[in-house]
Amino acid sequence: MTTRMRIVAAALLWLTFGCVAHADQDWVRFRGPTGQGVSDCTGLPLHWSDTQNVVWKTAIHGKAWSSPVVGKDQIWLSTATPDGHELGAVCVDRGNGRILIDEKLFDVANPQYCHPFNSYASPTPIIEAGRVYITFGSPGTACLDSATGKVIWQRTDFVCNHFRGAGSSPLLFGDLLIMNFDGSDYQFIAALDNKTGKTVWKTDRSIDFKDLQPDGKPEADGDFHKAFSTPVMAWQSGRPIIVSLGSKALYAYDPATGKEIWRMEDRQTHSGSSTPVIGDGLIYYSTGIANPQLWALRLGGEGLLSDANIAWKFKRHAPGKPSVLLVDGLIYMINDGGIATCLEAKSGSEVWHVRIDGSFSASPLYADGHIYLCSENGMTTVIAAGREYKILAENLLPDGLMASPAVTGNSLILRTRTSLYRIENQSGGQK
Repeated sequence: MTTRMRIVAAALLWLTFGCVAHADQDWVRFRGPTGQGVSDCTGLPLHWSDTQNVVWKTAIHGKAWSSPVVGKDQIWLSTATPDGHELGAVCVDRGNGRILIDEKLFDVANPQYCHPFNSYASPTPIIEAGRVYITFGSPGTACLDSATGKVIWQRTDFVCNHFRGAGSSPLLFGDLLIMNFDGSDYQFIAALDNKTGKTVWKTDRSIDFKDLQPDGKPEADGDFHKAFSTPVMAWQSGRPIIVSLGSKALYAYDPATGKEIWRMEDRQTHSGSSTPVIGDGLIYYSTGIANPQLWALRLGGEGLLSDANIAWKFKRHAPGKPSVLLVDGLIYMINDGGIATCLEAKSGSEVWHVRIDGSFSASPLYADGHIYLCSENGMTTVIAAGREYKILAENLLPDGLMASPAVTGNSLILRTRTSLYRIENQSGGQK
């Protein structure tokens, strides 16, 4: 099959299976099967603690903020030593929490600088049948046999100074493994052949970073060039597109060739980190970490887009790091400082906003009418989805939650700074 034919086949599969996270699907990537943080699983727990409704708890070594992913009876995580010299992968048995595979993948003699708030293993793995893909950004990407942990291929040749540490997770589409590389020196998106690891295409970001500061001075600081967002797929004018947030711009690319289709700039912010959400002909995304706004961009167009392509902008309480949720015509979001907000998805009008104690990096989860908001201090606030703000539960785990939650069946999979938990309503216990 030609690359274009494979892309068409992948697009048909995506249209058939990728638009809804069904309860029998595994949580195969960052924010689940759809990349939107939404699941139709039911019976998930509302209440837990370090001992209540815990099926198992497993200590995970290293310092890593990557989220757990689930494929059949396995849970995979990446991990790293705090100094970044050793990068590896851990596989845990979903049933009993036993560590099945614990493999060092890369030795890094001279790690790049990583901000203490970040980790050297923040990108989340991605799984498909028989394979798991683990990336740490430019220090290394590996494809493993998921049954044995044996390395199938590795790449360590991508040049990108992540400046504060990597954060973007990979995307699988057909036979392409797609990754963002947005550093202080180079900014590009690349697609690898998932069977061989060879580069299929590589496209540089097109934005001109000169004179983009509000005061008009040329930028020398790498913070204005780097980004951490994960790419997602969308459908535009009868064809699939890759939607990818960099620094100061959102891009759309042709997955077959890597050709840029359009670019939407925001020159007042930088370091795009949250993952865009797609629905009802709109792309909802937070523009960056610095002075973030939530924009709703209409799907369509080519070249450099203008404000005419924007359906609405919400300029208050937007998240820098956590992604947003789109559920039943409403947008839910939690910003880094703990302000939760509900908006009308079509108009951007505010329905409610409240302050929740804590700081937030993890992206929220929706399932079974409930929204799970996981804070850095380990508190998960469960609220009811809807136009009235209502707290259903507050649940504390030690060591804090930097990773976003995962779902498998009627269980939550939560990764704290030191441990992995399977949380499930126990027989006779409080739900």
